Amino acid sequence: MRDHPHEGAAAPDEHGGDGRTRAGGSSAELPDVWRGSATNRVQWLLAAVGAACLALGIELAVDSSWTTGLAPLVMSVVGCVAAGLLVLFGTLAFVHVAVRVDRECLEVRCGHIGVPRRRIPLDTVVGADFAPQVTPRHWGGWGYRWRPEQGTAVVVRRGEGLVLRLGDGRTFTITVDDAEDGVRAIHRFLRTRKGFPAGA
Repeated sequence: MRDHPHEGAAAPDEHGGDGRTRAGGSSAELPDVWRGSATNRVQWLLAAVGAACLALGIELAVDSSWTTGLAPLVMSVVGCVAAGLLVLFGTLAFVHVAVRVDRECLEVRCGHIGVPRRRIPLDTVVGADFAPQVTPRHWGGWGYRWRPEQGTAVVVRRGEGLVLRLGDGRTFTITVDDAEDGVRAIHRFLRTRKGFPAGA
C-alpha cells in the first residue's frame, strides 16, 4: 500500500547506487508517516488445518467413550488441541504485517491484532536498503526469524522487502509492499534528524 504521493525517480546516492534507495526533493515534502503492509493469503489454508486439528481434539473429548483406553484418549485430545492452537497462532500471527515509519521510529505489527510487535527508534538506524527478493528459504521459514549470520526478519510472503541497517551491526528485514518507497522515506527521515552523517 502507498499512503503518500509517489515521487519521481531518485537521484543516485553517495554510495554509487542506482538511486532506488534514495529520494530527491526537500524534507518539506516528507509525509508525517509512511505506512506499508504485506499479506499472504496462503497462510489462511494453514490456519484452516490448525482449526481442523483443534476441532478434532474437541470432537474426541466430547464424543469419544472415556471408558476404553483413558490414557491414549487424553493424549490424543491434548495433542490435537495443542497442535491446533500452535498452528493457528503461528499462521494467523504472520498472515499480515503492517509497517509504520515516522520521524522517531519504525514500528512493525504482525497479524491482524498486531502481535508480535517490534519498535525500532530511528536513532539506532544507520541506513536502509531495498531487497528485491526475500524468500522463506533464505530465512528458514515464515514468521519472525533469526539467523546469526543474517540478523532478524519478519517474513510473511516471498517478494520485495526492506532491510534496516542498525548501529550495532545487525540488520532487520521486513517483507512489505512498496518497499522502495519505504526505504526512501526512511532515508529522508534520517537526513532530517540532527547529527545524522551525510551519505549514510
